[in-house]
Amino acid sequence: MSKRPFWEKPLGAMSVAEWESLCDGCGRCCVVKLEDEYTGEIHYTDVACRLFDDATCRCGNYALRAKLVTGCVVLTPATLPEIAYWLPETCAYRRLHEGRGLASWHPLISGDPDSVHRAGISLRGKTVPEWEVAEDELEDHVVALP
Repeated sequence: MSKRPFWEKPLGAMSVAEWESLCDGCGRCCVVKLEDEYTGEIHYTDVACRLFDDATCRCGNYALRAKLVTGCVVLTPATLPEIAYWLPETCAYRRLHEGRGLASWHPLISGDPDSVHRAGISLRGKTVPEWEVAEDELEDHVVALP
């Protein structure tokens, strides 16, 4: 009898370490998103949070992000159902919430933390910091994600 991987159990039953390891390091959750007020459609920009490290696709101060960045959403099993719609469709948290499983390029599946970058999913080297973009220019930075 084989042991099932931890990501196949309910999200709320995961340990903190298991939950955190679901992040594939794509950086897509750390960019400014615009929501169409009429359709609810989410549009991603290439404008990254001021704490986002474009080279590593990780938060520069993960432990204090919610205190340092107004509006930073801390993703937890409790908050996921309310905010899953604005996470990218490739996001492991959203995929598991929707019952789709992890993608083949996810580091937990591939065993390689760089697989997300090689698959073209990550935003490594593709963002501009928020302090370089005026709020009224955000629409000019909308991008199509693969």
